[in-house]
Amino acid sequence: MAVLNLPIAPGRVAAYTTKPPKQFPAAKTPFNRVAYAAAHVVADPLADNDPWLSTAIDWERTIAFRKHLWSLGLGVAEAMDTAQRGMGMDWNNSLELIRRSLDAAKDVPDALIASGAGTDHLEPGANVTVDDVIRAYEEQCAAVEKLGGRIILMASRALAKAARSPDDYEKVYGRILSQVKGPVIIHWLGDMFDPALAGYWGHKSYDAAMDVAVNVIVANADKIDGVKISLLDKDKEIAMRRRLPQGSRMYTGDDFNYAELIAGDELGYSDALLGIFDAIAPAAAAALGSLARGNTKSFHDILAPTVPLSRHIFKAPTRFYKTGVVFMAYLNGLQDHFTMVGGQESARSTLHLAELFRLADAASLLADPDKASARMRSVMASRGVH
Repeated sequence: MAVLNLPIAPGRVAAYTTKPPKQFPAAKTPFNRVAYAAAHVVADPLADNDPWLSTAIDWERTIAFRKHLWSLGLGVAEAMDTAQRGMGMDWNNSLELIRRSLDAAKDVPDALIASGAGTDHLEPGANVTVDDVIRAYEEQCAAVEKLGGRIILMASRALAKAARSPDDYEKVYGRILSQVKGPVIIHWLGDMFDPALAGYWGHKSYDAAMDVAVNVIVANADKIDGVKISLLDKDKEIAMRRRLPQGSRMYTGDDFNYAELIAGDELGYSDALLGIFDAIAPAAAAALGSLARGNTKSFHDILAPTVPLSRHIFKAPTRFYKTGVVFMAYLNGLQDHFTMVGGQESARSTLHLAELFRLADAASLLADPDKASARMRSVMASRGVH
C-alpha cells in the first residue's frame, strides 16, 4: 500500500501507510429515509479572476458531481451552505446553479432535488426592515418556483438583524409560506455554522427559539414538508422532532450524530439533509440501503467509522467545513484540483488536512488509496511537507 509522510504535530512528520481499498455495496433504492446530500461547487482553477472578490465556477464538473450523487440514490440539496452560499456564492450564481441542476435532473429518472431560497442578495443593515426581508424572500422563492424547483427556505441573516421580536419571525415565515406553491423545507442553521444567525427565531435560548419555530410549523403545516436543523446537538433535534405535527419530517443536519438520528428510536426517526453526505456519499448510500432492507447492524457498521471524519471536518470554526468536503472530492478523483470558490482551500491548516486523510482512510472512504496518496503528496509538498 501507499506510504507517505504526513504531519502529526507542529514541526513533526511521520510515515503513514494506507489501508487496502474497500468497495461499498451498491445501494438499491427506494430507501426508507429521504436523503439529501448538500452538494459543493467546483471552482474553475484556470479562470482569470480574483478569488476573494469574484466567483468562477466550473459548471461541467459541478453538475457532474450532482449526477454522481443521483447515481448513488441520494438527493441533491442545491445552492445551500455546502455550496458556499454566503461564502463566495452570491444569489446570481446560486440561481444559475439551481437552473443548471434542475435541467440536469430532467435526464435522471427519479432524481430528487430541492433548492435553497433565502435573502442573501439583501445586505443586512440598520436600515433594512422586516418588509424588506419579506420582499427578498419573495423574489428568491418566485425565481426557484419559476424554474420548477422545490424550495428549501433558508435562514436569513437580514431577518436575524432586522427582527425585533419573535413576532417578526412569525410574520415573515407566515407571509412567505402563504404564497409558496408547494410544501417547503424550513432550514434552521445554528450560529456555529453562521455567526450572523445568532439569536434566530428571536431568542438566544434554543428552547425558546424552538417554541417559535414549532409554532410556525404548526400554523403552516400544509405548506411545510419538514424542517432541517443544524445545531450539532442530537437532544435538541430529538426534542423538536417529537413536537412536529403529523406529516412533518425532521431532516437531520447534525453532522456529528447523523447515524443515530437517522436510525431513530421507538418514537420516530430523522430523514437526512447533510453536508457530510457530499463527502461520504458511497458509504451513506450503502448504509441507507442496508437500513431499507432492515439490516440495522450493517447500517451502523458502515456509518460508524465515518463519524470521526465528519466530526473532524465540521470541527470549530464549523463554517470552514466546506474545505474538507471539497478536499475529499479532490482526493477521490471527483475533481482534478483543490481550488475553491473564495480561496477557501486555505481555510484549514496542513495538520487538519493530514488528519482528514488519515480518518478518511480509516473509514475506507478513499476510493483508490494509491491515487489519493499521490494527490495528498502534491498538496503536502505545496505546503512544505516532504
